Amino acid sequence: METSCPPESPFSTVINRRQQRLTVTPAPDARNSLVLWHQTVSPLKVLRNGLVIMLARHSPSLAFKRLLYRSIGMGVGQHVSFAWQVTPDLFFPELIHVGDNTIIGYNSTILTHEYLTHEWRTGAVRIGQNVTIGANCTILPGVEIGDGALVSAMSLVNKDVAAGARVGGVPIRALK
Repeated sequence: METSCPPESPFSTVINRRQQRLTVTPAPDARNSLVLWHQTVSPLKVLRNGLVIMLARHSPSLAFKRLLYRSIGMGVGQHVSFAWQVTPDLFFPELIHVGDNTIIGYNSTILTHEYLTHEWRTGAVRIGQNVTIGANCTILPGVEIGDGALVSAMSLVNKDVAAGARVGGVPIRALK
């Protein structure tokens, strides 16, 4: 998907920056990498993270959500608002950093890992200050979203978003 941009595309450099921030680990044998998830992260850590995330997803208290997400290693700034049903990465939440005064919309997902057929990847997600992420968005590993950016609802954030930019769509593109 990322390699579909021609070399002269303005997005090819941006996509390559995200790709460069990913740690890629080949699967050790012919099985897909997800089958081996328990070799990449402790099952007890996943269980703990899952319980904390489930509680946070259903909590009406924004302050309690911030406290819960910080307890599993997420970097969460002051006055961050996680709407109902936001799902941070279950395996590596400590790779997520959200700046002050940011809103993450209803039912959005923030991923820091990708298990693929022949490899698995991890990458930190950095969301700046005063960012608005609309409902039902998916943010892929390695993405950086600059301060003051706006991501419209139902978007796939597969590349970096510049500070102050307005983007949306699947995959994201600049909005007018």
